[in-house]
Amino acid sequence: MPEAGIVVVGASWGGLQALTTLVGALPAGFPLPTVFIQHRSRESTGALAQLLQDASHLPVCEVEDKAPVVAGHVYVAPADYHLLMDREHFSLSTDAPFRYSRPSIDVTFESASLAYGAGTIGVVLTGANADGSEGLRLIVNRKGTAVIQDPTSAESPTMPRAAVAAVPEATVLRLEQIGSYLVKVASERTAKIARPGSRA
Repeated sequence: MPEAGIVVVGASWGGLQALTTLVGALPAGFPLPTVFIQHRSRESTGALAQLLQDASHLPVCEVEDKAPVVAGHVYVAPADYHLLMDREHFSLSTDAPFRYSRPSIDVTFESASLAYGAGTIGVVLTGANADGSEGLRLIVNRKGTAVIQDPTSAESPTMPRAAVAAVPEATVLRLEQIGSYLVKVASERTAKIARPGSRA
């Protein structure tokens, strides 16, 4: 079980380029499971996972129901399902869209925060709506970490602006800075867990 936590990343309009940049910045051996929630049409195929795999040093796959959560893997939420998780497995839901979206970033962020608490790192990237802002607030309320793409570096700034308004204490970074920041935070967490008597 990945005790150090989890990274959950939400994107919408402009997300393909943003997610490709981010996944390419995560090195082989990145210790946390990383989950991407990208708004897309219900008819979308699994091509997104393959496109990201082409840019990634880590294994990338589209999530299947009841799949295990494995450290050092990148997971993509499938089209037309909400993605939920506990500390060991993912689950898929066909509950009604939230904020007109399924998968919903808010739904996955809330699920991650309940499962991982302070070990949750939420990242909001480019997008044309406000999905993710409520979920990011919940992550921080449960002592997790919030990261937001600098709206001035986003192809569509609406979603990161909404997240900044909801979580003004979040770390705001340009897209090209986020990967190295995640590496730093993950390294600090895994080092802390490795020390006797420490907790995530």
